[in-house]
Amino acid sequence: MVDIGEERASYSIFRHNGYDTIMVTGELAGAFEAPLYGMLDVAKRLDAMDWSDLPKPAIRLHGQPESTAQPTLLWDGEWEVTWITFRDMGAAFAVALLGIYILVVAQFGSFRLPLVILTPVPLTFLGIMAGHWLFSAPFSATSMIGFIALAGIIVRNSILLVDFIRHADPEGRVSIETLIEAGATRFKPILLTALAAMIGAAVILADPIFQGLAISLLFGLLSSTALTVLVIPAIYRIAKT
Repeated sequence: MVDIGEERASYSIFRHNGYDTIMVTGELAGAFEAPLYGMLDVAKRLDAMDWSDLPKPAIRLHGQPESTAQPTLLWDGEWEVTWITFRDMGAAFAVALLGIYILVVAQFGSFRLPLVILTPVPLTFLGIMAGHWLFSAPFSATSMIGFIALAGIIVRNSILLVDFIRHADPEGRVSIETLIEAGATRFKPILLTALAAMIGAAVILADPIFQGLAISLLFGLLSSTALTVLVIPAIYRIAKT
């Protein structure tokens, strides 16, 4: 058993798939609540070590090493679960965005307009990252779930603006007055939707498991709501010129 501050790890040597393997297990506590942060700290310590004539181990995040010629540090355990979770949620998010794109194309009859409507989705990351930094909270799987949930809310807000602009001027002329009127008229329903979701998320803000979800919803909505009203009319005008 080795003691490295708040991290405690044990190791044993055994045979696995015909090779000599050292299995190191440990529990994270204190500053390192998510496996990624502990992994980054271990990598930093390995880089700082003097290996002399010994080969420095390669770090592999996923999958079995391709060769045994060089020592390899393969992360497993909770990190493997985290890797699979984020991979699957990322794939599901991509499918959801594709589905939204197809539905909007069918609704508006344009292949370019859905891209305008989906533009605010990445903007939610600005608020999400700021919120996690403010609360000193790690970006967890529940944070990713909150980001995915935000996509539907933000797309709805974008559709409200675009639909108003299109109906305000059926001939397709985009004037500054129309864009300002769209933002002013649709701002109230957009704000009420965001406030309702933010109040619901605030209830679980202190929960140790779902805090990431609450932070993503709170700060993602806060930033995207303000940016959507400003960005969508500007991008719509550029796309139509």
